Amino acid sequence: MDPLDASMKIAGSGLESQSTRLRIISENMANAESTGTKAGADPYQRKTVTFASEMDRASGLNLVQVKSVGRDRAPFVREHDPGNIAADENGFVKRPNVNVLIEMADMREANRTYEANLQVLKQARDLSTMTIDLLRS
Repeated sequence: MDPLDASMKIAGSGLESQSTRLRIISENMANAESTGTKAGADPYQRKTVTFASEMDRASGLNLVQVKSVGRDRAPFVREHDPGNIAADENGFVKRPNVNVLIEMADMREANRTYEANLQVLKQARDLSTMTIDLLRS
């Protein structure tokens, strides 16, 4: 496989993986205050993304892929709020195990990784265009 095509394929897999990561982070942030719908019910549980390096047999390249979307096993935060519909018999409500500061840091990292992969794609495209232009003249 042509090295420029290979770099574009690798960067494309990185874009796709980071896009999934950004979607999961958005979901976590949107549900950071979601409690259960009935007394004592568990609230939203933070999702996590695991990546893996997968061999693409057609091209012989190692590409990054989303291995799994899992659940964070961190404990829920308990808060005394007896007026809440999700409060248990003692007046405690389970809050999601989502820390917005951690999600923001993850989002920033995913965004920068996405941008880096995008720059690789742009550079490879520019080099391909320059090569074609050289061959024409």
